[in-house]
Amino acid sequence: MSDKSSLVPAWAGTAPDADALFVMAETALATMPDVFKPHLTGVVIAIEEFADDEVLGSLGIEHPYDLTGLYEGRPLTERSIGESGGMPDRVTLYRIPILVEWIEGGERLDWLVRHVLIHEIGHHFGFSDEDMHALEDMA
Repeated sequence: MSDKSSLVPAWAGTAPDADALFVMAETALATMPDVFKPHLTGVVIAIEEFADDEVLGSLGIEHPYDLTGLYEGRPLTERSIGESGGMPDRVTLYRIPILVEWIEGGERLDWLVRHVLIHEIGHHFGFSDEDMHALEDMA
């Protein structure tokens, strides 16, 4: 009998780890329309368990389960041509809140990760929530 455990994703049957969520985020990023991809070069994607108290406080969020993702950076719509030397833009996905939403909502996890990532990338482009929904439909 062959060992088929290597055919099952590492997160099958248990909560996916940060590496599995990162792979889902990278896969989602690859589905972005080609027109956006050049502007995403250098955007860092990170996976953390929860947002820290400082981040939550700065956003007026009381409970760490209420924040699934965060964009940190300066939106492209607010930059000038001469700008350089800043920190790279960063999208952080918060693993535990995403997993809680996944369990409670019943959506596919890869879809949920994609949804959160696209929403946060929308902030990078200076998009409104309506723009982000349209972008998600295109990707």
